[in-house]
Amino acid sequence: MNKLCKISSSPERNTFQKRKYIERCEKEGKEPSQDFLDQFLKDDLKHKSKFDNPESRVNNLEYDLLTTEWILEKVRNDEAYAQNLYASMCNTDFVKNDLWPILKQEKWSCTWRYAGGIIADMLGKGDYIDWYCSGIPGHKKSHDDSITERFVGEGCVTDEIRDDLLKLGWVVNDDDNLV
Repeated sequence: MNKLCKISSSPERNTFQKRKYIERCEKEGKEPSQDFLDQFLKDDLKHKSKFDNPESRVNNLEYDLLTTEWILEKVRNDEAYAQNLYASMCNTDFVKNDLWPILKQEKWSCTWRYAGGIIADMLGKGDYIDWYCSGIPGHKKSHDDSITERFVGEGCVTDEIRDDLLKLGWVVNDDDNLV
């Protein structure tokens, strides 16, 4: 049984693109479009309310990651683990380890950007850009080489991540793990 906590979130989530848009407008000497700014606000409010409906929490890996204390602690205490979890969500489908979701092939997946945002939310700081493309060779996010040497490419699911996701009730959707 997983110990659940409140939904972890980053106050900086969904700010990178808006900030860069405003900077670009300032650089060009233009006034930012209110329609664009309103859309950023609308998207942020939609994201913040996405789990208000209890049905949106069912068979949702993101919800499980954002509300399970032991995995939040692992992400918060180990930058390489956080990067490995990010990388595992890229180009990967997951299925809840339960009969009906497996038989119905109810998959959960997300984009690379969205995976980066989940890690930012789990850390309670930053935005997707802090993790996006962090598995690309030569891309260093840390000054500590012992950590970045443990970074893996997008789509790689390490044994530790695979085991932890199984403890959380999820399996990687590949032929070796499903019926």
